[in-house]
Amino acid sequence: MTDARTVESNPFGRPLFDKPSARALRRVGVVDVGSNSVRMVVFDGAARSPAYFYNEKIMCALGAGMSETGHLNPEGRVRALNALKRFRRLAEGMGTGPLYIVATAAVREARDGQDFCDEVLAQTGQKIWVIDGREEARLSAQGVLLGWPGSYGLVCDIGGSSMELAEIQRGRVGRRVTSPLGPLKLRDIKGGKRERSRYIKSVISNLHVEMGDQNDRLFLVGGSWRAIARIDMERRGYPLHVLHEYRMTAKAVRETAKFIAEHDPEALRQRCGVSSSRMALVPIAIEVLKEVVRTFRPHDIAISSYGLREGMLYEQMPQRLKDRDPLIEACRFAEHKDARVPGFGKVVYNFIHPLVKEWPKERRRLIKAACLLHDVSWRAHPDYRAEVCFDNATRANLGGLKHSERLFLALALMYRYSSKHEKTKFGLFADLIPARDRLEAEIIGRAMRFAAMLWLEKDADPGELRWFPRKKLLELNLAPEAVDLYGEVAQARFEALAKTLGARTKVVT
Repeated sequence: MTDARTVESNPFGRPLFDKPSARALRRVGVVDVGSNSVRMVVFDGAARSPAYFYNEKIMCALGAGMSETGHLNPEGRVRALNALKRFRRLAEGMGTGPLYIVATAAVREARDGQDFCDEVLAQTGQKIWVIDGREEARLSAQGVLLGWPGSYGLVCDIGGSSMELAEIQRGRVGRRVTSPLGPLKLRDIKGGKRERSRYIKSVISNLHVEMGDQNDRLFLVGGSWRAIARIDMERRGYPLHVLHEYRMTAKAVRETAKFIAEHDPEALRQRCGVSSSRMALVPIAIEVLKEVVRTFRPHDIAISSYGLREGMLYEQMPQRLKDRDPLIEACRFAEHKDARVPGFGKVVYNFIHPLVKEWPKERRRLIKAACLLHDVSWRAHPDYRAEVCFDNATRANLGGLKHSERLFLALALMYRYSSKHEKTKFGLFADLIPARDRLEAEIIGRAMRFAAMLWLEKDADPGELRWFPRKKLLELNLAPEAVDLYGEVAQARFEALAKTLGARTKVVT
């Protein structure tokens, strides 16, 4: 209705997944043949922020022993071939088309690497693309950009036999290098921990010369880093067990290294849900991470669940998809698929916009996401909708969300369905979100709870809220077609919103 509303509604324009170019990406199967594992991921959903339709990993350890033999691990080779046969059949059933298969350090360095690729082609009909270290670094960095568009920093991707670094700036991949700092390769170094430490320090010093100072964010990609993050969560007693966007500091890395050294590996593995094969590499991986952090001195450290496989998907996207906000696209897709009235989220956002028009852009982005998701859990039992909304927001595969932002979104959606949080799971996470943010999330939740009572068509005008913060006055101007919708329950919810704002009310019909 006003210019501000028109501007704010831009992200609610035609979703990209309705376009043929985006629909072509809806189900894509990619396979990463790594030194330690072979994993297939099938992506499905909103093209800009894909869902994981299927995800399976086989720990093959193809690179084990290569430092001594120069060949792929024979047992691992058999397991990898069987895994690829299985993945091909699964892909046929899921309708992905040909799998996109890439192999990294172990296959590219092994004397029998090409022979393995030829055997896979002969027995499965699937071609393996063997990529060099710089290309591996580029794809991993693109995977990070899938979740953090426009980010600045250093992407550090560790595999079994190599570690890659790539610089990202303004949504572009810059300098990139590869190194032999994979834990499988490092554990074969003669001379024990002292010699290994000397070697790690020397290699990372050379990487620093090539990459220059990198004092922005350090993005960690790879299973060994994720295992370390799980252990860091355990050490801290951190309640939100979502690895993507989990933050660490240089001090936390040092303390977690001590924590790992002081605890029995098997007991720690079980407490943290880390596989035996992965846990065997963690003590070496943490040595590498300590030196990376000491040398490059990032201002903070973020775990990325997105890496090479997501980078392969990002590679296929036209630029107009890459430029979209992954959070808004994912929420728009969820509304389109699950809400009772797809498109009503835009009406809700426009309606409550006067309450938030002075709030920071980053916060309004979360409010847009909340409005798109405000009705997607309606099928849940009424007694549990608030809890379901909270769980969905905190656990969902959403990119571009810090943990505190996840909790803001979860809390707003919880208040959409509940007037209180005392008996919910929120108490476990209260320390992760400031009191002011909790209040603002409650305001948004109560505003959505009231707006949902004025249920009309997706393009209807329920009226207008006017907020006068200095006067502490909340005014409701109902559209003629919405007057009959303003019944007793709607009035109670309007008063509850005003109470949260510390305001008096005025209704104009």
